[in-house]
Amino acid sequence: QVQLVESGGGSVQAGESLRLSCAASGVTSSRYCMGWFRRAPGKKREAFSTINSDDIPTYADAVKGRFTISQDNAKNALYLQMNDLKPEDTAMYYCAAEPSDGACYRDEAQFNYWGQGTQVTVSS
Repeated sequence: QVQLVESGGGSVQAGESLRLSCAASGVTSSRYCMGWFRRAPGKKREAFSTINSDDIPTYADAVKGRFTISQDNAKNALYLQMNDLKPEDTAMYYCAAEPSDGACYRDEAQFNYWGQGTQVTVSS
């Protein structure tokens, strides 16, 4: 059973940066889709970035150019570098994983393994 634990959330001012980490354990496959999702207060959880086993990322328009997803397969770790944070980035951030040898889609239905989330709060 894959377990995911996020860390690195916190409270920052607009324009500042944060780096989220997601530690994975129980990994049995060498090919995974990994993703970052977020749920803002009163809104549905949304996918905004994924990365596949070939290190090909995808980004939603809302974070493109500000956020960078990366992974360290040797450490079973997923990262999210978030720069130029905005108040609208305030949300609970989740990492997700799914064994896959193909493309990764920003689609919650594709992922079966989820972390508990880490809160990011950005004040203006």
